[in-house]
Amino acid sequence: MSIPYKILILGASYGSLLGTKIALAGHEVHLVCLPVEADLINKEGAIVRMPVKGRAERVEVNSKKLPGRLSAGGTAGVKPSAYDLVALAMQEPQYRSPGVRELLDAVANAGVPCMSIMNMPPLPYLARIPSIDVTACRNCYTDASVWDAFDPKLVTLCSPDPQAFRPPDEKVNVLQVRLPTNFKSARFDSEAHTAILRRLASDIEAARFDTGSGKMELPVKLKVHDSIFVPLAKWAMLLAGNYRCVQKDGMRAIKDAVHSDIEASRSVFNWAVKLCVSLGAAEKDLVPFEKYANAALSLVTPSSAARALANGAPNIERTDRLIQTIAAQKGMSSDMVNQTVALVDGWLEKNRKKAS
Repeated sequence: MSIPYKILILGASYGSLLGTKIALAGHEVHLVCLPVEADLINKEGAIVRMPVKGRAERVEVNSKKLPGRLSAGGTAGVKPSAYDLVALAMQEPQYRSPGVRELLDAVANAGVPCMSIMNMPPLPYLARIPSIDVTACRNCYTDASVWDAFDPKLVTLCSPDPQAFRPPDEKVNVLQVRLPTNFKSARFDSEAHTAILRRLASDIEAARFDTGSGKMELPVKLKVHDSIFVPLAKWAMLLAGNYRCVQKDGMRAIKDAVHSDIEASRSVFNWAVKLCVSLGAAEKDLVPFEKYANAALSLVTPSSAARALANGAPNIERTDRLIQTIAAQKGMSSDMVNQTVALVDGWLEKNRKKAS
């Protein structure tokens, strides 16, 4: 058997989903997270519950029962150069936090290939798309300077298409998958680094989970694409669903954001698709609206961005503003996108006043 990879993942929410799948495939994973999360994961394992086609009950996967090893800890003492790949799985505003910022600098300086599973693409990834003026995008980030040390050739983006959440009545080491779709990664600039992704994808595809009464295939795979535009397919979904959860007086479920006015949703979705094509994407890189609208029927809670705003967050990932900014570079504008950005701006302004 080939030597297992060592994978460092910054973040333990979506990070635990990716990490559990990698550990099921026999590799070694270390999650960087808060002390209360790390203690529980090391003691009881990362627990991921996911729906599996043909089964009435969700399958529960505990990282302690997998062929690979999954551990967790804080930012102190982590040596990025000891790892084959780093996955960035925190929310974008978190990377400026004390400890995390210094670790991110160490990752950049170590020259380790990084795969982001954020909705907000890291600036170095955007720099791989020649038609984007990255400098004009800096004000869309909570602190753009955290990305300055990275070589764009060492950064790729993986669309976190699976929908998952931490059940509020469970311990913080529990993650529940609502929509078990795939992680879709763009290749790295280097073939050697892309080969790491391809092997992980192959090993995850081949892995089988032992339920105690037999081995079974689990959903949520890693798919690797040669096109750097495939992860941008998420932009249309974010604009049609996630950010349109945000209303002036409260939040609504993704399902309602999409289906309460299906034609408006289709319009903003197709506008985002048109933007991606103008940047160089092919139609086959992207997702049809009907497929997304059908998936949204199962998304019966507000998006993570909407929940964060409702809970008083002073900063969230501003993919909405980023898309608006990039569209302006192409001479494109959408009234619906402008309205969404203004609503999010209003909530953040209100939250920051309360926090000050």
